[in-house]
Amino acid sequence: MQYGIYYAYWAKHWRGDFIPYAEKVKRLGFDILEVACGAFDQAPLSYFRELRQASQAAGLRLTGGYGPRPEHNLASPDPAVVQNAFDFYRDIFPKLQAAGIDSLGGALYSFWPASGVTAPDRAGDLARSTDNMRRLADLAAEHGISLYMEVLNRFEGYLLNEAKEAAAYADAVGRDNVKVMLDTFHMNIEEDSLPDAIRLTGRRLGELHIGEANRRPPRPGRMPWEAIGAALREIGFDGKVVMEPFVKTGGEVGRDIRLWRDLSDGADTAALDREAARSVAFIRGLFAG
Repeated sequence: MQYGIYYAYWAKHWRGDFIPYAEKVKRLGFDILEVACGAFDQAPLSYFRELRQASQAAGLRLTGGYGPRPEHNLASPDPAVVQNAFDFYRDIFPKLQAAGIDSLGGALYSFWPASGVTAPDRAGDLARSTDNMRRLADLAAEHGISLYMEVLNRFEGYLLNEAKEAAAYADAVGRDNVKVMLDTFHMNIEEDSLPDAIRLTGRRLGELHIGEANRRPPRPGRMPWEAIGAALREIGFDGKVVMEPFVKTGGEVGRDIRLWRDLSDGADTAALDREAARSVAFIRGLFAG
């Protein structure tokens, strides 16, 4: 397994320069830096070549994440919205490829957050999403990119809330580059058993997001980390394990994650770094068995 961290642990905005994070993340003991791709359409191709050079120099792998805005909703009944989504992905897929990013994860099947939805056409949206995801997967495959469908809790999404729903979705799409992304934060809300959800997903699991139930970095205590690691080994998972902690208030990140109190105990950047390093060492030790 390879272990990563989402850059937004340190950031307050979804847009930004990811290059300075490469050396830091490697030094802290990670193999992967996950970056936000929602603004890739606003940056020139040259930037992504520089990002690739920086990550390669650090000996680091890059992965991408995106919580689609409503105007990029592949499940929409409005053909103009779906076309807008495809235009967006046609723009960013070559940029992901230029950066050396071979996977994009998130609620790509719909939009995020869907907290304002009250009475969705769930069956219709699911059918539209499945059909459009086949097209998107074929487009992504042209650039060597896999797509990971993130399973969200009921307060942030309405199409895929459980591992079994995501597994069925991936099977229905029927493309080798469409996988499932599980996240322990969301699983903690929706799943009866986190290890059983991993076992059910099995070979379909492309990436696992990890974090405490309150979105702090993984640590000993509440979450069944040892059992999660055992389940990953049981299914033969050898993919990406990326922590996605959110502990600081403020900015777009704090607003969108609904983080209203400081979970870092007033930590400065150096203290955040130390906590991330301790966390990845802890997880490596448990998941290795």
